Amino acid sequence: MEIELKFQVPPARRAELLKAVATASAHKLRLRAVYADTPDRRLAAAGLALRLRQEGRRWVQTLKGPGDGLMQRLEHEVVLPPRRGRPLLDAARHAGTPAGDALARALGDDGAALLQPLYTTDVTRVLRRVRHAGALVEIAYDRGTLQAADGTPGAGERATIDEIEFELFTGDAAGLVALAARWAERFGLWWDPRTKSERGYRLALQQATVPATRAVPSRLAPESTTAAAWAGMLSAALAHALPNAAEIASGSGGPEHLHQLRVGLRRLRSVLRLFGAWGGDAAAALELEAAWREPFAQLGATRDSDVLAQTLQPVLAAAGAPDFAWPAGHAAAAPADIVRSAGFGALLLRSLALALQPPPATMPDLRDAAATVLRRAWKQALRDAPDFVHAPVDAQHRARKRLKRFRYALEFLLPLYKAGPAKQLQRRLARAADALGALNDLYVAEDLLRPHAETVPAAWFAVGWVVARRETALAAAADALHRLAEAPQPWRRR
Repeated sequence: MEIELKFQVPPARRAELLKAVATASAHKLRLRAVYADTPDRRLAAAGLALRLRQEGRRWVQTLKGPGDGLMQRLEHEVVLPPRRGRPLLDAARHAGTPAGDALARALGDDGAALLQPLYTTDVTRVLRRVRHAGALVEIAYDRGTLQAADGTPGAGERATIDEIEFELFTGDAAGLVALAARWAERFGLWWDPRTKSERGYRLALQQATVPATRAVPSRLAPESTTAAAWAGMLSAALAHALPNAAEIASGSGGPEHLHQLRVGLRRLRSVLRLFGAWGGDAAAALELEAAWREPFAQLGATRDSDVLAQTLQPVLAAAGAPDFAWPAGHAAAAPADIVRSAGFGALLLRSLALALQPPPATMPDLRDAAATVLRRAWKQALRDAPDFVHAPVDAQHRARKRLKRFRYALEFLLPLYKAGPAKQLQRRLARAADALGALNDLYVAEDLLRPHAETVPAAWFAVGWVVARRETALAAAADALHRLAEAPQPWRRR
């Protein structure tokens, strides 16, 4: 299992970074590789990358498999005997290994014979090893190019490689994270989990964008400890948020990437707020959750404007609204600048570091601890329900946030409970969240449109339309909360 963190390098910091890596103990190596797949992209579909790389005077065939989306990835390397010319790729070289078994399943009976070049890389790598906090880490600064192979849609197209990797050789992964965080802050690096393989596929297939990454169902094992559950929940939230942040930072992300980034961060903040005691340092978790509020709010300004423009503008047009330019959000900075910032990256790495901390000496039973968290979050989520219609707007907004926190907590803990009651609760949660979200969108739309209408009179129709629908939306939200209060509570022991 390969354990590494990879970062993109700001152009203005390249020379300074190279100087820091290329010390007297460092060495330079030219790496030229060809990556292969079948015409129907079986390896890509399985999350595999197969390459043949010339490293100085030797050839190495490497197979990389799926990982956790953060820092771990399955890997198997075979150093080939010396020979003249480039050897042929041979899938059988990985037989009998976990990665090789995954490759065999992906290729099927005929796939090995169909392998063909998809793209190549030509990289100059500068390497040095550093000891930090009990870990031996190899720092590799790669500069070069990706090129799509002949016969692919992007044949001949090139992309630049300018990235730095921190790979753990021995010791604790926490030392790796701490060292990477120090370098990221010093040189303004931004964390990018996308591999060269992913970028190469996109170049060869001419995919300018990819779908946003969404949350995956909880993989919590019922026999887990609370510390293991804590680490798994943090990692799952980061694995949801980070790929979307990388797309935004690189300029290839759209409104859905921004939306999913904020959902991932909201799930991360829910874990920090509700489950911090499971990791052994609740105060540190709460401090980190508070630190996430500002960048989360900054991203929200752009996201709200994007979403409302997409959802409300067509409805307004159908209702006969005059055409007008939709107002921009009030973001202090562009989303790409926010996620590339040193502060944002530091928060991501601090979140990862919390997932890697040693478990506490004593841990409660997982089911008992889960019931305690859900019971408290449930009471908070429904605290404003009885008088929701008459509550101030800020209280209604608070109820919506509490409901989301409870919903994410339940999603993480679902494997602990019987499917029937849990699914029924989930359905009522989803309806309540949608109803409160629709109401909130009307409030946000009015806040955007009313000042805009002062200078763009055509927007007054939209203001009136939004206000007219608020009472109905408020009643629907209150009804959804009432129905939610009557839902089963799977954590209750009968």
